[in-house]
Amino acid sequence: MHGLNPPQRAAVEHTDGPLLVLAGAGSGKTRVIVEKIAHLIASGRMPARRIAAITFTNKSAKEMKERVGKRIRGDAAEGLTVCTFHALGLKMLQIDHAKLGLRRGFSVFDSDDSAAQIKDLLPMDGKSTAVKNEALDNARNLISRAKNAGLSPEQALAVARSQREVEAAQLYARYQARLSTFNAVDFDDLIRLPVELLENDEDARLGWRERIGYLLVDECQDTNDAQYRLLKAIAGPRGLFTCVGDDDQSIYAWRGANPDNLLSLGVDYPALRVIKLEQNYRCSNRVLRAANALIAHNPHEHLKTLWSENADGERIRIWECKDGAHEAEKVAAEIHFVATAKRVEWGEFCILFRSNHQSRALEKALQLLKVPYHLTGGTAFLERGEVKDALAWLRLVANPDDDAAFLRAVQAPRREVGATTLAKLAEMAQKAHMPMSRAAESVGVLKQLAPRAGNALDGFVGIVRSLRGDAQRLAPAELVRVLVEKSGLLASIRAQCKDEASFQRRKANLEELADWFEGGKGSGPGELAAQLALLSHADKGEPGNQVRLMSLHAAKGLEFRYVFIVGMDDGTLPHEVAVEEGSLEEERRLLYVGITRAKQQLWLSHCRETQRWGDRIRLQPSRFFDELPAAEIQRDGADPEADAARKQERAQAGLAAIRALLEEG
Repeated sequence: MHGLNPPQRAAVEHTDGPLLVLAGAGSGKTRVIVEKIAHLIASGRMPARRIAAITFTNKSAKEMKERVGKRIRGDAAEGLTVCTFHALGLKMLQIDHAKLGLRRGFSVFDSDDSAAQIKDLLPMDGKSTAVKNEALDNARNLISRAKNAGLSPEQALAVARSQREVEAAQLYARYQARLSTFNAVDFDDLIRLPVELLENDEDARLGWRERIGYLLVDECQDTNDAQYRLLKAIAGPRGLFTCVGDDDQSIYAWRGANPDNLLSLGVDYPALRVIKLEQNYRCSNRVLRAANALIAHNPHEHLKTLWSENADGERIRIWECKDGAHEAEKVAAEIHFVATAKRVEWGEFCILFRSNHQSRALEKALQLLKVPYHLTGGTAFLERGEVKDALAWLRLVANPDDDAAFLRAVQAPRREVGATTLAKLAEMAQKAHMPMSRAAESVGVLKQLAPRAGNALDGFVGIVRSLRGDAQRLAPAELVRVLVEKSGLLASIRAQCKDEASFQRRKANLEELADWFEGGKGSGPGELAAQLALLSHADKGEPGNQVRLMSLHAAKGLEFRYVFIVGMDDGTLPHEVAVEEGSLEEERRLLYVGITRAKQQLWLSHCRETQRWGDRIRLQPSRFFDELPAAEIQRDGADPEADAARKQERAQAGLAAIRALLEEG
């Protein structure tokens, strides 16, 4: 534990009861978790195979595994579990699937699979496309909210308070019955069903407490109700756990996170010890003083005051801009100047905004100055529709038991096989105790379907069978190219596209998928399945030396030397919905997260006006500006001497650039 500060050391050494570590931004929480795992193992208090560390993202889990691997030598960490909540839930379902009415090899529906089933179950005859889409989004949100609260369909119906919630609970029941027919679960079920298992089955509960003797949970403020109940069910009355979190960085209430879970720990575990990590190793003290002043306006059960041994650093710059275009030009010019004059890499800069649409003007301004950038949150390659369709076909070729892959592939491209036919096929497959693709190969099953649907399924089965033969002799990349032709995917895309450019773009995505498999040997379905597993977990790495553009929600956990937060107008940050509802606390936490990303220098900007529906609208600066300490900020024009020095610095940098060009010539 060399190098730990006193609170960090205390958090590592406390192993005999429940512990909450309130870890401020940049306070070294990951190191505390890694050191605690090492301490539990080295002291003999708990073998690695009985320790589980739970994170919220695969990236965090991967980083933690790597750090534990470097910290613990040899095979002492053998059997240690480091994964996300959902990965743990999946493992529990795979072991105890029979107790929940699932068959071995059940499928996990992604959001597209789930949306397709809910859409089919919604009575939407005669409604416009816009109304249908809104109804689908509302239904999905209500069902997901019920599952995140750990509610079964029956429980959701019992607590429904309006006709809308009653209808959503009834839809939830039909949707869950459909999932059961398909031997499938969705993403939210990966938490809800293990909670149901542990709360209702004592043998299972005791068994999992034996498997997991000590639990560490990162980002505990982001847990929803179901995740919190899972934590309690595993930890049991002894409460051998360490929860690490920061109530000031709870910014995901919109997706079900409940920051009050940190308070519930003290109620559910009266012996809970609370340790605060307040020393920040990231930011300048000036940034921290501004962050502390801002977040002090929120109510706190345990108030933290971040401090650092770093220098004060530059004052926080506040810019008033004419409009969004002027703001973007100013930010791009400042980044270009600092990077050039101070020889700073582009990857040291980050631009943060409240809503994704704000990125457009910024992208244009950066492009004009030839500044390389990466926009976080664009559609990931593996999430593109045609790529997911091709992957479903490949999964089915490799694994006939994959019902989710069958359901997507049989409808990509669409054929005479509707949702009603698929539900009937799933029911027959369940009775015969076989996967749907095997049932579709049965002549007896096909005869029980409508002739057109039966013929369409028979044709589909023939294509899959042919591709399985191809998989035995072709290299994986070539198999992908053959598959997109034989399956009809390419022909379907051509029919959908209104112009040649969009067709070529989508075709290029499929070609890129084939390229990902280049270099693979000729393989049978088994080897292909292994490659697919690697592909689905492929990590294309972090963006290289590029300016990062991202929403404030996406920035948590990251840090940059230079940070710009744009669009700080009332109605944008804080968002107008939060203003109307009087719920400013999470918006304030969101800005706090943004401020504490800056290691060295921070800029905050707002606009005087914007254009909306053809009209110029006057904007008001964010009310949060009034909550920042005046001593830590510098507004444009407020300090003529500093402004003059800055202009002189830019002039000298410009002359230096001209000289460099002349010398090169």
